Amino acid sequence: MPDDQGLAADMLARFRRIGTSTLSDALDRLGLTGAVEGLISLQPLADIAGQAFTVSYLPGGHRGGTVGDFIDQLGPGSVVVIDNRGRTDCTVWGNIMTEVAKARGVEGTVIDGVNRDLRESREIDYPIWSRRSHMRTGKDRVVLNATGVPVRLDKVRVDPGDVIRADANGVVVVPLDRAEDVLVAAEEIEAKEDAILAAVRAGMPLGEARTKHGYHALQTRNA
Repeated sequence: MPDDQGLAADMLARFRRIGTSTLSDALDRLGLTGAVEGLISLQPLADIAGQAFTVSYLPGGHRGGTVGDFIDQLGPGSVVVIDNRGRTDCTVWGNIMTEVAKARGVEGTVIDGVNRDLRESREIDYPIWSRRSHMRTGKDRVVLNATGVPVRLDKVRVDPGDVIRADANGVVVVPLDRAEDVLVAAEEIEAKEDAILAAVRAGMPLGEARTKHGYHALQTRNA
């Protein structure tokens, strides 16, 4: 991630306070694609917010290849985003990379593919989102294509520096240049949902509370 793309700490803190469900609604309102399908948290309570360090892999073919050579480029607060084209037959993340990333203050790893050594990652509480765990190595099966380039998680584009918010519900990508817009929309949506809950807890019927606070249009795309 280029040095001039770092978000202020208070902005990342605002993202951290908002769940992926609300951010997904905010993206819908703004007509942005960012909700990633098919990736699950391998640690049920994992919850992260950071900026994308992007990694692209290609099939190794007859040349072979290895995984993880980018690991020493990582810095605190980054989220490793690995595009392995959704492959589930070989892994691109394991326990050694987990330990190095944890020591370097990396927020977590998101993989369009699979990882291995799940027990070791859980033991040191390192967050990973992927399609599932699998034991077969990617060495000689994939080759590092590039880092710091646009990649894809399922159908969602991720550029270096984009905001990655991930929790038990999944992974959301927020384009860096729309981060403030998405935050404002998400905070408004959250405030209205909190108001609905408060009204219901005070005895108001749910339908009335939803109508009063515009629930059914919270995520409706702006004209």
